[in-house]
Amino acid sequence: QVQLVESGGGLVQPGGSLRLSCAASGFTFKNYPMSWYRQAPGRERELVASISSAGGTINYVDSVKGRFTISRDNSKNTVYLQMNSLKPEDTAVYYCRVQRAGILNWGQGTQVTVSS
Repeated sequence: QVQLVESGGGLVQPGGSLRLSCAASGFTFKNYPMSWYRQAPGRERELVASISSAGGTINYVDSVKGRFTISRDNSKNTVYLQMNSLKPEDTAVYYCRVQRAGILNWGQGTQVTVSS
């Protein structure tokens, strides 16, 4: 059974940093690309960042380029999202996702709130 468990969210002031983690189990983690998505209230879920299975290919949505860094540790079955220079518009629930054989699996999400 695939499980994705996010952690690391919280309340942070503008300009602050957070590091999100997503611990994966139930599948061969090292074989699959991983993604981080976010969903703000009243908005559609959007792709934030993705990373290939070995970490060699990384993509970001334009709004987070230069501020967020996605990485993975295949020995720990974990994908990370380092978020720096946070802005109020980064406030959202952040989810990690894996797609395997056409099936999407999502974590439960972790809330990130950027506010003074």
